[in-house]
Amino acid sequence: MINEEEKQFMAWWKENRLRKRKWVWTLAAGLPVGTLIALGVFLNFFSGWYMRANMALRMDNSGTLVIMVALLLIVIFMVVFSARHKWELNEQRYQELLYREENKTKEA
Repeated sequence: MINEEEKQFMAWWKENRLRKRKWVWTLAAGLPVGTLIALGVFLNFFSGWYMRANMALRMDNSGTLVIMVALLLIVIFMVVFSARHKWELNEQRYQELLYREENKTKEA
């Protein structure tokens, strides 16, 4: 039996499922998480608490560029992964509810 909350979710997801696949929603879903992770890595790396890493960074100037590119790739990965994961979870829930509703009508 499908309750009222599940019916509301089905109606909402039926209307919004294609809109949520667009790249703007992808950015909105994962950008905060990716930015926080990249900020944590950035602060940890440039704080200077590990002297050997600090010396290696100062010895070669390209290390900073590599770190920046890696942080950008981390943010992009987190944005895409978290948005797709969230979309897939909602889609799976929607498909399961459709299946339950369809089986309920067949039994009746």
